Amino acid sequence: MHYLTDPLQYVFIQRALIAAVIIGVLCAALGTFVVLRRMAVVGHALTHSALPGLVIAYLLGGSLFGGALVATVLTALGIGFLARDESVYEDTLVGMIPNIMFAFGILLISTTKSFRDLFSMLFGNILGVTNGDLHLIMLISAVSLIALFLFYKELKLFTVDPNYAQTIGLPVKVMHYGILLFLSFTVVVGIQAVGTVLTNALLVVPVAAARLLTDRLGRMITLACIFAVLSSIGGIYFSYYFGSASGASIVMFAALIFAIAWVYKFIQKAIRL
Repeated sequence: MHYLTDPLQYVFIQRALIAAVIIGVLCAALGTFVVLRRMAVVGHALTHSALPGLVIAYLLGGSLFGGALVATVLTALGIGFLARDESVYEDTLVGMIPNIMFAFGILLISTTKSFRDLFSMLFGNILGVTNGDLHLIMLISAVSLIALFLFYKELKLFTVDPNYAQTIGLPVKVMHYGILLFLSFTVVVGIQAVGTVLTNALLVVPVAAARLLTDRLGRMITLACIFAVLSSIGGIYFSYYFGSASGASIVMFAALIFAIAWVYKFIQKAIRL
């Protein structure tokens, strides 16, 4: 029992666990819509786009959250705006703009001469969450989750059958921009936990595991949230006892859950045969 309680004597572990659980729930909830809409590549792109915002904020002594948020929102809106031109495909923009932004971020990092800060930006630092960071994570997550709850029916229809949603008069373009906007918020929050490199894994892997077990949207969101929370808690405890990188540990726990779900699904299919 003391293996579970010993880490909790440290305030920074308590803050990390609270932040990780909140981030996990947000990533899983929004990630379900992102995966079903086949927008996972956009999430991957936005995580890369956050890097120059982080570096500029660091160099100016400003808020890293603010810098990342500005960079990801501008990228998301820029992709949506430029994609209106039919001669420029959206997947081309998704593959082009974020890589340019990431390269710009690396270029800026080369001027800081601080590889410790580079490691934190790329791979997260959930154990270094401050009270201010935690409050901001809670605020962004609350706004995002409330929006998902209020527009759940519309998002469900938009995700399952966008053509029908447009036919009955739902503003599908506005909803698309809305998903991009809240995806930007989620990416910024996730960066604190697992960094720019691994945030997309936190968005996708728990949802992929849940999708193996159910086709019902509500149940899928619930399972994805449970898997994300288990991954976050397991990753932090593993990091505490074995000295591993916390962000990578969280993602690897999510991958383990996916592997277990896949084996379970495989066995179920084999039994039916």
